[in-house]
Amino acid sequence: AAPLIAVPTTSGTGSEVARGAIIIVDDHRKLGFHSWHLVPKAAICDPGLTLGLPPLLTAATGMDAIAHCMETFMSAAFNPPADGIALDGLERGWHHIEAATRDGQDRDARLAMMSASMQGAMAFQKGLGCVHSLSHSLGGLNPRLHHGTLNAVFLPAVVRFNAQAESVRKERRLERMAHAMGLASASDIPDAIRDMSARLGLPTGLAAMGVTDAVFDDVIKGALADHCHKTNPRLATPDDYREMLVESL
Repeated sequence: AAPLIAVPTTSGTGSEVARGAIIIVDDHRKLGFHSWHLVPKAAICDPGLTLGLPPLLTAATGMDAIAHCMETFMSAAFNPPADGIALDGLERGWHHIEAATRDGQDRDARLAMMSASMQGAMAFQKGLGCVHSLSHSLGGLNPRLHHGTLNAVFLPAVVRFNAQAESVRKERRLERMAHAMGLASASDIPDAIRDMSARLGLPTGLAAMGVTDAVFDDVIKGALADHCHKTNPRLATPDDYREMLVESL
């Protein structure tokens, strides 16, 4: 690959420090390509470049960063440094996304969101999970659906599904995320995510985005084939994915 200097102008994807590229092909598959040759040679992360980002795009990309931090932290792969980076990124993102959305000129909030975005992508080298399996699949079927918004919609159902995973329970991963988010208990996480989306002006369900259950079979097929499917802490079956989709509707 040609040498690349990455200059992000949103705070969400974190691709400036990632080894992946995403391409939507003609048959509506959203494919991930991974290679260390794709990592930028340098990244210039200047939160000043995000000051003009509109509120809804700030919110949607910000929830993408938060989803990266949360989902990679739940992933079962053994990588304590990545876990520490993800948990710190979650805390920064969760406590500053509303301020960044409300006042785009808040430089402290913008800095925190850009850091959360970068940290989420640094950490997700250990793997993601069902949130991204579903959002990649549905986003391939309808590229007009924003990836970060889809992640925010799917997160509550996937958190509930992952709560039964042995690695998540043994290592108290949900409790540790709740602490970083300032919540009283792990059981508060799904509703807190949905409430946050509502406060940010984002849709809280697929129906509000124009999605119906008519596409569920195709979404499930794509999710099972997605590169994030097998790194979820609990392997999902087609029926599991259908339940997540119904819950997210």
